[in-house]
Amino acid sequence: MRGELIRVLSAVEEKANELKMDGFEPDLVLFGKEAYEFLKAQVNEEFGGEDAVSEISGLKVKVVEEFGEDAVVIDSKVLGLGLGGAKRVKIIKD
Repeated sequence: MRGELIRVLSAVEEKANELKMDGFEPDLVLFGKEAYEFLKAQVNEEFGGEDAVSEISGLKVKVVEEFGEDAVVIDSKVLGLGLGGAKRVKIIKD
């Protein structure tokens, strides 16, 4: 459904903007396996086809199976160098 795709896009953009306001430069979204499959289904339903999703809201997409139904927006250049640089997003709502 279009509403679910808009919700996911809005949530990712919101977390990216929060990181920017904290002085970071988000460049990557790490999706859990289930979250990625959900996103892919929404995109393919909206635009047709069976293509993989490699970018969302200008951020590269990678899959990290352990994140499950969540995604994490990160600034890959500073992650692990100190506090901050990442924001978690709930993709699949219960």
